[in-house]
Amino acid sequence: MDVRSGAWEGPGGTRIRNAVPGDHSRIVEVCDDWWGKPVTHILPRLFLDHFHTSSLIAESGGGLSGFLVGFPSLSLSDEAYVHFAGVSPAHRRSGLARELYRLFIDVARADGRTVVRAITSPANEGSIAFHRSMGFTVTGPHEDYDSPGTARMCFELRL
Repeated sequence: MDVRSGAWEGPGGTRIRNAVPGDHSRIVEVCDDWWGKPVTHILPRLFLDHFHTSSLIAESGGGLSGFLVGFPSLSLSDEAYVHFAGVSPAHRRSGLARELYRLFIDVARADGRTVVRAITSPANEGSIAFHRSMGFTVTGPHEDYDSPGTARMCFELRL
């Protein structure tokens, strides 16, 4: 799965490219601020070491404006999974999140994938609304999904 560099140019000269392993530090530097709570534990370095070619980075003015970390499933050959995505507060409502997802979905489809999945916590109403608006089916909360006492909402998009 690969997106060509500069596949999209948005407001303020935002450009999207494939991630590289070195982008991990850039993401963890900002994501706690973007979420307003600790979330860096959700993205261990291994995701960008092993899945950077299927992950996306959005930049503008030399800074990080958004990212999507996703990968094709190795166990389920018809599926792809979005693990973590975010857009800086300054770039929200610009269409950037939709474009990151669109690029990922298009590449998943071209790779023969027929399903894209993602999850979030039941409290993340913004993510739930966003995924619904993108056409994902939303189910849950699924109790004990990640561990005892950790419920998750599940998203599925059939391509």
